[in-house]
Amino acid sequence: MKWILICLAWISFTLGVIGAFLPILPTTPFLILSAFLFSKSSPRFHHWILSLPFAGQAITDWQTTRVINPRAKFICATSVVISLSLIWINTNIPTLVKVGTTGLLVGVTFFVLSQKSSSDY
Repeated sequence: MKWILICLAWISFTLGVIGAFLPILPTTPFLILSAFLFSKSSPRFHHWILSLPFAGQAITDWQTTRVINPRAKFICATSVVISLSLIWINTNIPTLVKVGTTGLLVGVTFFVLSQKSSSDY
């Protein structure tokens, strides 16, 4: 079971990294999932992901206090608006894909914005 969790964590991490460059794929949820899976399977990789300069603090904040930094919320909302604008402007994308992507991104944004901020403390 340990190796399955490690494999799933690496898949999730890879999707998170890809999401940093592809606007329709969210980064943070995949990195949080990776951290969770590593915490259950590999203390070494869990420590490694928490020490990443670009995501470690955000993951630690989420795991310890369930808060999301206001700057991260702003970046998330802005990225979603830009992504949805580009998706809906592009005439080559089928409407069903546009609607599905819109639903997914609006759901992720709603979740992120509805969480406590570190400034709430």
